[in-house]
Amino acid sequence: NMPINEAFIWGVATAAHHPLPGETVLGDSYAEHPGGKGLNQAVAAARAGADTSLLAAVGTDSAGDELLGVARESGIDTSGCVRRSRLPTGRALITVDGDGENSIVVVPGANADPPPVTALTEGAVVLAQLEIPHDAVAAAFSLARGLGLLTILNPAPASALPDEFLADCRIVIPNEHEIDQLGGVRRLLDLGVETVITTLGCRGVAVDGPQGHRIHAAWEVTPVDTTGAGDTFCGALAARLALGDDLDTAVRWAAAAAALSTTVPGAVPSIPTADQVERFMVTTTRRG
Repeated sequence: NMPINEAFIWGVATAAHHPLPGETVLGDSYAEHPGGKGLNQAVAAARAGADTSLLAAVGTDSAGDELLGVARESGIDTSGCVRRSRLPTGRALITVDGDGENSIVVVPGANADPPPVTALTEGAVVLAQLEIPHDAVAAAFSLARGLGLLTILNPAPASALPDEFLADCRIVIPNEHEIDQLGGVRRLLDLGVETVITTLGCRGVAVDGPQGHRIHAAWEVTPVDTTGAGDTFCGALAARLALGDDLDTAVRWAAAAAALSTTVPGAVPSIPTADQVERFMVTTTRRG
């Protein structure tokens, strides 16, 4: 499993509600956590049990040291990561409201200059998102598809994407807002995307592809912080597919991992291990 991604330091503030334009809100707490969509997804894949390599760029600052250390402690191969002396490590500024919902501002830093992908491991599952330049993801996916590898795109942050880029994605994992910005499920399938997996929060996960349309119900939890839940889903899904699960089994497992992650504050600290997910699936029911 090989995420082509990025890493950030997340600054997380909690408050009763998100500030409106021009409004100042008094917060309840503040903490900094390692994260970023790329690192989150890589940690989720590794904790789900897959051999995981991360391709990313960080600065030569202490934040870069911290993020690479977190990745290595999670068992991730960081030999594909680079240090950029002219750019700082990326930052993400997050507000979490009283219902556990978050809003995020991302400052890319070194993530604007990721390393090129020149070689991929045979049989790898290649996972990427869009907090790095789209050209870098497109080049990696073109190489991966040429080698017959499974490519998975989490199209976040949402943006318009060229048809030829999307055609190199075998699986696309948007949320319900991102799928609208991509032109809908039917457009993606018509472009050649094999499977579209739309995450729907507490309403579960929609899967569209060769076997038609189906809904996987959400797992019953009381969320504390949804930060990183979507990344946990993506990383866990890629891992379970790399480990040989069929698609629906992988979706069900990844949804459980994502649900469990919402019960713990933060991003990387909340990502569960395979053993924790297995226990959760035995002791927890799904909605509906």
